[in-house]
Amino acid sequence: MESVAREFLFRLLKTPSPSGYEQPIQQVVREYLGACADSVTTDSHGNVIGAKNPAAPMRMLLAGHCDQIGLIVQYIDSDGFISVQPIGGWDPIQLVGSRVSIWTASGPVTGVMSRKPIHLLTEEERKVVPKMKDLWIDIGAENKADCESVVRIGDAVTLELEVRLLRRNLACSVAMDDKVGLWVVLEAFRRAVAAGPLPCGLFVASTVQEEIGLRGAQTSCHGVDPHVAIAVDVTHATDCPTIDKKSEGDVALGKGPVVFRGPNMNPHVVDRLVAASKAREIPIQLAASGRATPTDANALQVTRSGVATGLVSVPNRYMHSAVETISLDDADRTADLLAAFVRGLEGSISWAP
Repeated sequence: MESVAREFLFRLLKTPSPSGYEQPIQQVVREYLGACADSVTTDSHGNVIGAKNPAAPMRMLLAGHCDQIGLIVQYIDSDGFISVQPIGGWDPIQLVGSRVSIWTASGPVTGVMSRKPIHLLTEEERKVVPKMKDLWIDIGAENKADCESVVRIGDAVTLELEVRLLRRNLACSVAMDDKVGLWVVLEAFRRAVAAGPLPCGLFVASTVQEEIGLRGAQTSCHGVDPHVAIAVDVTHATDCPTIDKKSEGDVALGKGPVVFRGPNMNPHVVDRLVAASKAREIPIQLAASGRATPTDANALQVTRSGVATGLVSVPNRYMHSAVETISLDDADRTADLLAAFVRGLEGSISWAP
């Protein structure tokens, strides 16, 4: 991965974007697309859409969601301790002991996610998995008034946004789901455009609110009205302890993008992705899903009268945690695969199965 591209990925990862609070990251996306798109628009839902050659007969959409799971300030008690609700799907045990940032009108406020120390837990309490209501955020406030001088009900919260590099060109961070997928579609758009005149109208959407119901994919796709679309998300890497490959599939970090097959995916899109991987010598991994996937691909497929849809994923260990881990090589190859797919959309194509 080129250093400039890597720094852009790290910038995305360090920019807050809980579902419904995506404005900061969407500004980063707009700046990036301004250098390579014919137009950049933001719809009333908050999706940012870049377009190149938009008047072409065939319209192709690349979609990656920019939102991350987070928390929202629910209550401040008399001592200044903060209770929260989840935004998206959290395992509360992942939160205990985390450093957090509360994104207030005056800037980020640092806090710690806390619970009663193990020494003070009763025998029964030790047997129970903590619930969100058992946790609180401590910002060091003196009392409720002190806390409310900086924090308001409804402020968004994220875990500390930091990227760390591991061996074998792996990286871990909060919100690899799905900022790595967002990076892939933006970088694929840039690479496809840089390669010369396009055979199609190419659109890229940084979609919002995927984590609370695939909402931005539905609204952005309706606006673009594409003939073919590919969603890019992360998928569970199964090359770590305790995960059953018989039930979850065989997916490993460093072995390339994952191309899904199943009823949510148009077979022609899948065939063209496989052909592009062979032509460009890009290693891929196949995965199966026997139902509509819980990704933007599900919303894309059933928009308007139906869209020929594909799903390509980046393997990710420890999803929805503070240490989501991906291979930078996998991300880079995924961008190359999608750019090659786009460049191959020449001539008249029927997407009917």
